[in-house]
Amino acid sequence: MTSIGGAEMVDWKLAVATATRFVRPGPEVSREEARAVVAELRRHAVTSEEHVRAFTRMSPVQGEGGAGHDTPVLVVDRAGWIKANVAGFRALLGPLLEKMQDRRANVPGGAVLGAVGGKVTGVEVGMLLSFLASRVLGQYETFAPVSRDLPGSAAGGGRLLLVAPNIVHVERELEVDPHDFRLWVCLHEETHRTQFTAVPWLRDHVEGEIQAFLGETDVDPATLLERIREAAQSLAGGRSPEEDGVDEGGRSIVDLVQTPAQREILARLTAVMSLLEGHADYVMDGVGPQVVPSVAEIREKFQQRRAKGAGRLDAALRRLLGLDAKLRQYRDGERFVRAVVDEVGMDGFNRVWTSPNTLPTKAEIAKPADWVTRVHRRTEP
Repeated sequence: MTSIGGAEMVDWKLAVATATRFVRPGPEVSREEARAVVAELRRHAVTSEEHVRAFTRMSPVQGEGGAGHDTPVLVVDRAGWIKANVAGFRALLGPLLEKMQDRRANVPGGAVLGAVGGKVTGVEVGMLLSFLASRVLGQYETFAPVSRDLPGSAAGGGRLLLVAPNIVHVERELEVDPHDFRLWVCLHEETHRTQFTAVPWLRDHVEGEIQAFLGETDVDPATLLERIREAAQSLAGGRSPEEDGVDEGGRSIVDLVQTPAQREILARLTAVMSLLEGHADYVMDGVGPQVVPSVAEIREKFQQRRAKGAGRLDAALRRLLGLDAKLRQYRDGERFVRAVVDEVGMDGFNRVWTSPNTLPTKAEIAKPADWVTRVHRRTEP
């Protein structure tokens, strides 16, 4: 990545160090219990593959363009999640940061700003990652680069991360059966792995949309970094949304960088992410009754937890980071999948994976019947 005066706009090493330092400690577990949790999550991840593939009728594609069975499952702690995501963010955001650095290079004193600003921003990004690292249960890391610190991915592939301390924390908080809950989480995350390994074009399509979105970004670096600073300061200070200047409309970092072209791209990305998240929720609950005896109790308590959040600070950060939109994606996407499967069956729904042209639009997520009409119209009498 191009740098100014030898300094990047974000000091990524400092971001990792800051996030690792400030991340909340995980729940107290004995060494034996920790080993047992890790072993069980690994077993559940393997078991989930069979359940998800049977339910969805989707199988990994081998060979060129398909990751096949080679995508690994890694059970990590919060520090491991931080390292993995910093590597992914650095790779994905590279073109945008280069563009912003080039703009800064033309400003008098830009080299000095780069050296100082990179460290400041590194601390602030680290603070945000420390917040997120204690909340993510699992993640299919689609754009995972090869990493010596966190091995397990091949070039161009992905890897499934299961964050053991967070899973234990939530299962205790909800007071649900821990063995059922761990399998339930694995079913959701395995669905994401199946989506990307069974649909060879999906990864490149999503990455292309993200890069197109970032490529359209035309925002002053100081303005973007100020928005990151707002989020970091609200985390450090524990202030309310009103004190942080977050209005009722839910201003977020994403809102700041939208041009008209970006809004079109973001609408497509929102539809894709709603589909992926909703599909994972639908599969998780569809498989659940067969293999997770307490799935109904888990779902009810987990939904309540999602809706409630974790107080005013959590609400402020969710709005600043645009995480409220992600919660809507689960809900809207699941309704879309359920409605389509009810109408045309699982095989009919799976036509969604045929090509980018068969993905639902944002409007079709809200009106599944319109997608059914568009995609299945050739088979109608």
